[in-house]
Amino acid sequence: MAKIELYNITKKFGNITALDNINFEVQDKEFFVLFGPAGAGKTTILKTIAGIEFPDKGEVRINDKNVNMVEPAKRDISMVFENYALYPHLTVYDNIASPMRSPLHKQDEETVKKEVHRVASMMKIDHLLDRLPSQVSNGQRQRTALGRCLVRDPNVFLMDEPIAHLDAKLRHFMRAELKEMQSEFDTTTIYVTHDYMEALSLGDRIAIINEGKILQIGTGDEVYLTPANEFVAKFMGEPEINIFDIELEDETQVKMLGQERSYTIEEDVAEVIKEGEHKNIRIGLRGNDIAFSFNKENEEYIKGQVYSVEPIGNKTILVVDVNGQLLRLIAPNDLQANIDDEIFVRIKMKKAMFFDGDDYKYIYRHNQNELLGVE
Repeated sequence: MAKIELYNITKKFGNITALDNINFEVQDKEFFVLFGPAGAGKTTILKTIAGIEFPDKGEVRINDKNVNMVEPAKRDISMVFENYALYPHLTVYDNIASPMRSPLHKQDEETVKKEVHRVASMMKIDHLLDRLPSQVSNGQRQRTALGRCLVRDPNVFLMDEPIAHLDAKLRHFMRAELKEMQSEFDTTTIYVTHDYMEALSLGDRIAIINEGKILQIGTGDEVYLTPANEFVAKFMGEPEINIFDIELEDETQVKMLGQERSYTIEEDVAEVIKEGEHKNIRIGLRGNDIAFSFNKENEEYIKGQVYSVEPIGNKTILVVDVNGQLLRLIAPNDLQANIDDEIFVRIKMKKAMFFDGDDYKYIYRHNQNELLGVE
């Protein structure tokens, strides 16, 4: 059990700044997710906490103690790597058992056997314990590496995309298992992923990282409903959020999508825009915040054309061209539509997010505090 703190962490590799003044605190027993695209710096943060990489500037603290000069083996951290890092000459059993046979964390063989079988059963690889890593699939190697991480009770679990190579069904199962295991083990966990579904379903809090900088830290609701900027808004969710320019006519009226008619923005939103003296405004609407119909039901519906139809299992991603602006909508999986079909869309203004068109930062959305449960 541990509290992890990173203060002003900067790490460079030659001319490339991998981490740029990183600051955050992970509370004891918290499941903290590092989320961002490939190359954002997520793995470098884990390696810096583990002691595998040394920061050029800043401090890493575990339980209020500066551990910059503490060797990795003495930080009492258990880490699972994306590339497995298994011992090729050891069986699955011995790979999982290896942390409990190390000089620092040595256990008797009876305890080793009990814990290995417990974790192997949890990972559904108990029938593979006598095989070598070369004799099992990539997904089974990933589970072996995860089992080796979970087999002991460290201060901190560091997990670098530990279920990335599993099939979809097992990945969904492992999300629930990881969350359950974390509460059972009562241990601080820092988890790296580039999958927004994993981030939202697992994290007590999420840190969104890009190009070595932290853009936002918050709960799943906070980063999804009130993203810090357009990058975060686009990165959280499928399909990608629709963001486009709007034209302010006065304090509460705007025009958009090449329409002659005006749209009314909510009074609380208009007030925040006015107070911030925002001149250039962009609007963000998620796929389920735009209604559609193949008939013009009323004047609120805008004419467009079907641009593409992409069924993805339990839903369909419908892309509609409205005066050159492509809007991504969520539709039922049994949708019957053809390319270039006439279609009508309706903007749900109460669901809209507003961004500053100059710096792309988030401004506000209707009933923001109520959505987040803030009094």
